[in-house]
Amino acid sequence: MTECIIAVDLGGTRVRAARLNHALEIELRQEMLTEDERGLDATLTRIQDMIRAVWPTDGTPVAGIGVSAPGPLNPMTGVVVMPPNLKGWHNVPLGTILRDAFDVPVYIGNDANVAGLAETVMGAARGCRHVVFITVSTGIGSGMIIDGKMLLGKVGLAAEAGHMVMVVDDQVTSWEKEASGPALARKARARVESGEESMIPDLVHGQLDDITGATVGRAAQQGDALALDIVREGGRIVGLGLVSLLHLFNPEIVVIGGGVSNLGELLFAPMREAIRANCMDNSYWQDLRIERAALGENVSIIGAACLVLTQGGMSDVSKVMARLNAG
Repeated sequence: MTECIIAVDLGGTRVRAARLNHALEIELRQEMLTEDERGLDATLTRIQDMIRAVWPTDGTPVAGIGVSAPGPLNPMTGVVVMPPNLKGWHNVPLGTILRDAFDVPVYIGNDANVAGLAETVMGAARGCRHVVFITVSTGIGSGMIIDGKMLLGKVGLAAEAGHMVMVVDDQVTSWEKEASGPALARKARARVESGEESMIPDLVHGQLDDITGATVGRAAQQGDALALDIVREGGRIVGLGLVSLLHLFNPEIVVIGGGVSNLGELLFAPMREAIRANCMDNSYWQDLRIERAALGENVSIIGAACLVLTQGGMSDVSKVMARLNAG
């Protein structure tokens, strides 16, 4: 009998679980609010309830459970270390807890790494072996596929590109602090408060604390000069961060997801310009594909399932591709 896979997407707002078949097609999916304020034990119970809700009832064997979770975490031990968006979670042995409860292999992965794996197996980077994935939204997350395998590092903490150190205006900062959605909002708020003209205050009814990256994006799409300037600068900084990653990993494709990527060419054009102006040679970018993520909200579910097929990202993605093509 063909095996199925159980995938879990654990987030600060909601928990989703799904059953997928051997072709990574979602057969059944459930979701509920995480409600982490009710405590760790209550959240763990909800996760297990979600898994039971999608568990096969016809005797189909389960190959394993894959979990996409916020980091930092250790995928080798299955321990979720201290996610900032899950209250009360500190060194939680989630892998062991689920393995004891369901008696199948369990693989835990950092959500950005998992998304990069998913985009490589079934998304924008399908068929590629050297992939840089970044998601630009409330932060900058990243995942790297290097010669067909997920980059994990000694204890699974590698590929945190959003925390690359930068110096901006003589201040030590990070890529995430300068180019994420909150960074765009912070810069817009400061310039509006200094007296610059913009439609942004009208979009938030004068409540400047309500300015978000999405607010800046809407203003930019409507041609607001201040917002366009901020988005262009954000794109330039995203591009400068990518220059470092291109020099380090020489990927064949860069996949960009997250809400800020919805700005399209407003962001991508200055990003490409920064790449071309600052790479040490055009061989780094002349054949480089830069594409938006393709899998949408299912990326974490598909990625969690891919964790099972790659034994936590340890085995080559070509094995997954061969299995999918054979199916």
